[in-house]
Amino acid sequence: MKVSVEISKEIEESEVVALYQANGWSSAKVPNKLLPALLNSDTLVTARINGRLVGLGNAISDGYLVVYYPHMLVDPNYQGIGIGRKIMELMQTIYKDFHQQMLTADGDAVDFYRALGFERAGKTEPMWVYAGNDH
Repeated sequence: MKVSVEISKEIEESEVVALYQANGWSSAKVPNKLLPALLNSDTLVTARINGRLVGLGNAISDGYLVVYYPHMLVDPNYQGIGIGRKIMELMQTIYKDFHQQMLTADGDAVDFYRALGFERAGKTEPMWVYAGNDH
């Protein structure tokens, strides 16, 4: 099975919504906001198998010091085979020298990101105003 991971803004609404639904993410319910958000990201990385979207990740950045990775998800049928790692490794080739790389992780994702070198930032406390209910 060959996985193609690349920087690409070639995505279709139906495939993105299906990926988000498969992961139980509330963003799937607002495709009119989700698609523009992804397409307006500084970087959007897609993962495909035989042309089928099986993962994606995006980054928002000031272009110099700070990057935030808001979304990174892989189809549950393809998790655990290195697709998420490949997505983040591609992101790291772009943002590795930035002063701050930030993300929010919960559940099983915490261990995944720790394995990639992310850690809690000192005594910081994650905070947000969030309209969803899936966390």
